[in-house]
Amino acid sequence: MTASIALTIAGSDPSGGAGIQADLKAFSALGAYGTAVLTALTAQSTRGVFGVHPVPPEFLRQQLDVLLDDLDVRAVKIGMLGSAPLARTVAEVLRRAQAGPVVLDPVMVATSGDRLLDDDAVEVIARELLPLADLVTPNAPEAAVLLGEPTAPHAEAAVAQAEELHRRGAKAVLLKGGHFGGTTSTDVLVDAGGTRLLQRERIDTPHTHGTGCTLSSAIAALAAVRGAPAGGDWHGLVAEARDYLHAALLAGRDLHVGGGHGPVHHFHPWWPA
Repeated sequence: MTASIALTIAGSDPSGGAGIQADLKAFSALGAYGTAVLTALTAQSTRGVFGVHPVPPEFLRQQLDVLLDDLDVRAVKIGMLGSAPLARTVAEVLRRAQAGPVVLDPVMVATSGDRLLDDDAVEVIARELLPLADLVTPNAPEAAVLLGEPTAPHAEAAVAQAEELHRRGAKAVLLKGGHFGGTTSTDVLVDAGGTRLLQRERIDTPHTHGTGCTLSSAIAALAAVRGAPAGGDWHGLVAEARDYLHAALLAGRDLHVGGGHGPVHHFHPWWPA
């Protein structure tokens, strides 16, 4: 058997709930062999981000070049980039790499509210990385920043922003609706199949640390294992990844990790919290 290799390009979370740690857990849970290229170290817990130590851009490039020269990467998830030079470096490498579908999670702010992306990096992500993304997975505030618009207050308003990101170059967009409130969580998916609203019951839990990282890496893992969706219709992979995250959120309520926003339970099918 040949391993289905997925790559995460993201920052480290020492508490294990977000960043590359969450990505590698989700990769493994869904059958992909996980590899990781670091963009930054963080001093982070479930209570917040207390420090960020970025990787020099040339060392980021070296990590990517060495890895992609050796391994047959089937899908890439991009998370925290932090700065314009790091975002530009990733874009330059991916333009010439054959690494399968790219899932871009434009991480800007942690669950705790701490800023994780410099202002000058937003333009680089919008101009250089968005067109390279097979699927981009912003939440509502991140989509608004990428477009230079106010945050959509509800799912109906988010439809226009998701479709605009699609027009600006992203091959598919999953705009996450966790910020909209209410008893139902609604995401907006725009891809080759059109525009769809994906709804499910909202889980009442404070333990949401790393949910965005987990969802995007779950999608990338499924793409690595099964290949890019035929015809650019991401609905099937997105639905399965949302099912996985939903169950991980439910199980995460019993993990009791940390004293802040606890993590989801990535390995809920194998051991109980």
